[in-house]
Parts: sequence; C-alpha cells; structure tokens
Amino acid sequence: MTKRILVTEKAAEVIKKLQTEYGPLMFHQSGGCCEGSYPHCFEKGGFLIGSNDVCIGEIEGCKFYMAGDQFEYWKHTQLTLDAMEGRAASFSLESTLDVGFFIDSRLFTDNELKDLEPLITEEEV
Repeated sequence: MTKRILVTEKAAEVIKKLQTEYGPLMFHQSGGCCEGSYPHCFEKGGFLIGSNDVCIGEIEGCKFYMAGDQFEYWKHTQLTLDAMEGRAASFSLESTLDVGFFIDSRLFTDNELKDLEPLITEEEV
C-alpha cells in the first residue's frame, strides 16, 4: 500500500531525540493560522484533535493529523516530513532543538491513488 505520509532520515533523527525527552509524540499539519502551514509536533495528547481532523498515517510511531479542509486540498499528494536547521514553528517541540520540521509534497501517480493506505479512523487512534 502507498503511504500518505513519509519521513526523511533527518526528520526521523529529530523525532527520536524528542521522543527520548518527551515520550510519545503526535503531529498536526497546521491549516495556515498563526504560524503558516508548518507541521507541528506535540507530546501525545498535547494538542486537541478536532472532529474534522483526519489522521493520514503514522511516522516513527507518531500519528500525523491534518485539518479536514486542508486534507481536501492535499488528498492527492504524498507528504514527506523533513527537518532543517533553524527555528521554525515556535509552538512545535523541535523548536527547542533549533530545528524546524517542514513538508515536501508530490502528486500521487494514478497507480498509487488506487493503492492508498486507508485513513486511520478514530477507533484506531
């Protein structure tokens, strides 16, 4: 099955450092309010998931959520979480390491769209 969310090696290393310090984590892709459209990393349960949020997958043992209206724009794209030096989203845990997460995206091929990993339902969260 084709995954909706991937993670680079660099971002995975940052996640592991954060997990060591904070324990289980979660991600939420911002819809553009306040700090733009950065992916935000929180301690698991540190961000209240809304009824319209969608869990698009899991990376490094962390659920990755996105606002439903944002997902409508991005549902045809595969997202890759990456990391860069320099502080990005101040609400996000990686800012404590002077690192910022960001998203790269690409359109799914027709074959990938037919083989997409299903969204994670609330019962599975």
